[in-house]
Amino acid sequence: MKKGWETKELAGVSAINYGYTESASSEPVGPRFLRITDIQEDRVDWESVPYCKIESADLLKYRLASGDIVFARTGATTGKSCLVDEPPEAVFASYLIRLRLLDKKLLPKFVLLFFQTAGYWQSIKDGSSGSAQGGFNATKLGALTIPVPPLPEQQRIVGILDEAFAGIATAKANAEKNLQNARALFDSHLHSIFTQRGDGWVNRTLDQVCIVERGSSPRPIKEYFTTEPDGVNWIKIGDTEEGGKYVHTTAQKITPEGAKQSRLVKEGDFILTNSMSYGRPYIMKTSGYIHDGWFVLRLNMAIDTDYFYYLLSSPIVQLQFASLASGSVVKNISGDLVKKAVLPIPPLKQQHIIAEKLLAMAEETKRLESIYQQKLAALEALKKSLLHQAFSGAL
Repeated sequence: MKKGWETKELAGVSAINYGYTESASSEPVGPRFLRITDIQEDRVDWESVPYCKIESADLLKYRLASGDIVFARTGATTGKSCLVDEPPEAVFASYLIRLRLLDKKLLPKFVLLFFQTAGYWQSIKDGSSGSAQGGFNATKLGALTIPVPPLPEQQRIVGILDEAFAGIATAKANAEKNLQNARALFDSHLHSIFTQRGDGWVNRTLDQVCIVERGSSPRPIKEYFTTEPDGVNWIKIGDTEEGGKYVHTTAQKITPEGAKQSRLVKEGDFILTNSMSYGRPYIMKTSGYIHDGWFVLRLNMAIDTDYFYYLLSSPIVQLQFASLASGSVVKNISGDLVKKAVLPIPPLKQQHIIAEKLLAMAEETKRLESIYQQKLAALEALKKSLLHQAFSGAL
């Protein structure tokens, strides 16, 4: 460790407390009631935070103050932290832990930066315990050690990292915007192609151009999973990639007996999601069986495969699927309704021309996306490198 630096346990330099247990209220019945879900992108929009009832003695115990660090102790965001800065009258909920520094020679912002290091996150991963969601308690948090340089050095490190991270955040925002623009440009091109129709184009409903059948699942499905050699592919949404076009392999297989209660799809068939992320098309590059969260579409007239894929993916068809979907939380599309989606179909020769243009544009879009994703990865790596240098005394 760098000369002049110390190593301290968090329990020795701070008061660490669990939050308050109460029901949240949209009515102003007391102070703001900060929960895990109110912390987004390391910030809190206090106007959207609900309220809670609380007695005066408990208010003193759980009141938040500037310089407090709140820490998610359970769930998917375990380990996430946020520095409280000039809060309104507010208390923190029981799934949060508050860390309040007692050592005046330790900057809250310096500690917050420590909570972003790779070493810290490895400690969270190693120490998470309890439910399937994992968790990290106050004792484990207090046992973590932090390298502590002299106060002027902390101030210098915080200043350098604040400036660097602001630049990284701007660069990431630009790269993410460029990534969105590349995708939006392709979607716009799809929309224009399928709305600017020429001679010979006709409208056909989905069930006029293909056979539409819903998948089926043996129940309870867990009893039919197998790793035996005679198992057959069981196709789930997890076997697809976001923005992907094909299904090549599956993570799970089911028994031949389970397959008898399901629906077979073959290489070259289209499958279409009909629940949750409904309306997403994929082309099968293998065979297997689908559950009732899928439709299989089998073309029964001469249509270019790539044309059909991009048509199903286009805004003109996706908007129809969205209008057909029902359900307040889990959206899904019934088979009878999806069959009535209207598709613009040009002559086959024109389909080939359109498909070739879209394939070329899709490749260019993918190339641009790869560039921007590499930039995002490089910026994230730079941030981690700076944090490592800072807390090893090399900055």
